[in-house]
Amino acid sequence: MSTLAAPLALIDRLHAIPYTGAVADVLDEMGFPCQVLPHSIRPLVDGWKLAGRALTILGRPSEKSDPDEVFPPLLTMLGDVKPGDVLISRPNDDVAAHLGELSAETAKYRGARGAVIDGGARDTDYILRLGFPVFCRYTTPKDVLGRWELEAYNVPITIGDVRIEPGDFVLGDRDGVVIVPAAIAEEVVGKAEEIVSTENLVRKAILEGVHPLEAYRRYGRF
Repeated sequence: MSTLAAPLALIDRLHAIPYTGAVADVLDEMGFPCQVLPHSIRPLVDGWKLAGRALTILGRPSEKSDPDEVFPPLLTMLGDVKPGDVLISRPNDDVAAHLGELSAETAKYRGARGAVIDGGARDTDYILRLGFPVFCRYTTPKDVLGRWELEAYNVPITIGDVRIEPGDFVLGDRDGVVIVPAAIAEEVVGKAEEIVSTENLVRKAILEGVHPLEAYRRYGRF
């Protein structure tokens, strides 16, 4: 298996886990209790789901209004998107839209699985038609010109109390977004798959009339 195929296969397994809660539970049990992003970060569409590797983005407020200064760093970042990436942005700003339709279109074409922004998005009708999962705090028509600039990418960032390293794994659904450190991703995914299997047995037992306490004692989960 190629070095690219290996993480893509793990991403597909992560995406197949039906709820972020299973992954969050595993991380809690492994001693990683602070891996869920702030609940203010929501999918543009309820029911959207994403999974991938973090391409981290760090930004800052800026009064630069020359497109030849503002856009080249953004376009360079988009040109470095790899299959399986999720753009995850700490813009340090609550005014502008940090992702629009052309950026989403470009990222999707290059193989990105979605975007998570601790900030804003715009052109959302286009993004919805594109089917590119975007999680963000707000929407606004305001452009970044004269308001914001990309400072760096593929560097460590912190959103809420979660530190995110480039290449960490990301899973998002309507419950929220959880970050899985790359070093333990294979173990976390395997344990989450086991949890889902066990909880399916608990569910089946309950629907067959087993007392919930007995189901918990039998399978050790609820």
